[in-house]
Amino acid sequence: MSNCQLCDSPNDLGDYEVAHMDDATIVVCNTCRSQIEDPDTMDVHHWRCLNDSMWSTEAPVQVMAWRLLSRLSKKGETWAQDALDMLYLDDAVLASAQAGETSNTADDDAIKHIDSNGAVLEAGDTVTLIKDLNVKGGGFTAKRGTAVRNISLVHDNPEHIEGRVNGQQIVILTKFVKKN
Repeated sequence: MSNCQLCDSPNDLGDYEVAHMDDATIVVCNTCRSQIEDPDTMDVHHWRCLNDSMWSTEAPVQVMAWRLLSRLSKKGETWAQDALDMLYLDDAVLASAQAGETSNTADDDAIKHIDSNGAVLEAGDTVTLIKDLNVKGGGFTAKRGTAVRNISLVHDNPEHIEGRVNGQQIVILTKFVKKN
């Protein structure tokens, strides 16, 4: 093979072992390899090449195309989701693709609580209300600018946190707070 099986580049080629497939390797360039191994450096424009390589007849290439399109789709790339919707894989190939992706994305599936500015909230943080909030059943209004210390996270809902305001434990929507 004289070109990368993902992006068709003829430069800096090497074998890449496809995880969760027995003795499966593909030929990739250094650009593809570095972005596969460090997903934070993924250049979405580079991966438009998957629109072609996903149609490969070789299962290891199909698996890598599926995994990469899945990552891009999770980052909000609609074109990647459209490509995934068109891609058909045999059941065994799809199972291999999914097996490799679940081990890489366990952290991505964890519930994240995000404040109004996009900052990740953690238990024990202090937040400030960015809007006056009527507290149902509490008989008072939590004023804008009120600091809520030592918050706790609602584990099954990423939009809710809990904290004490005026001595009462209340549930607060994350879109109405900013992390201090």
